[in-house]
Amino acid sequence: MSQVELNTSLGYLLKMASSALHSAMEAVLRPLGMTITHYSCLELLSQRPGLSNSELARGAFVTRQSMNVLLQSLERDGLVARPERAPSGRVLPTTLTAKGRRQLESASAAVRAVEDTMIAGLTEADQNRMREALRSCVTSLREDMSAGM
Repeated sequence: MSQVELNTSLGYLLKMASSALHSAMEAVLRPLGMTITHYSCLELLSQRPGLSNSELARGAFVTRQSMNVLLQSLERDGLVARPERAPSGRVLPTTLTAKGRRQLESASAAVRAVEDTMIAGLTEADQNRMREALRSCVTSLREDMSAGM
């Protein structure tokens, strides 16, 4: 039986990097009263206003139910706005409020600093190769999963 060599396993190293990034992001967002999902939701809405609960959940890697609970909280805190009624169908498009944009501004700066620290030892060319390699990994895994269905 062949074992996975953890020191050289790309999957294991990727998981370690993901875990370290997650911890570092939590550490900078916690003092701002935010979670990573909270930040992700605001960032997604900043870049793509009007996303639905389902689209936000997919983008933040959480369930629709979890995103719905978060959106209710963000709406109650005045960070996002949703119409009383869906303009069409059942989808309630969500937008950031001015208060939400202000909160996102400080959170984005904190998260950007974490990412800058993470890639400090990489050249621009290394960063581009890493982006390409990671995109390729995602594509390969998604294609494999699609083929298996």
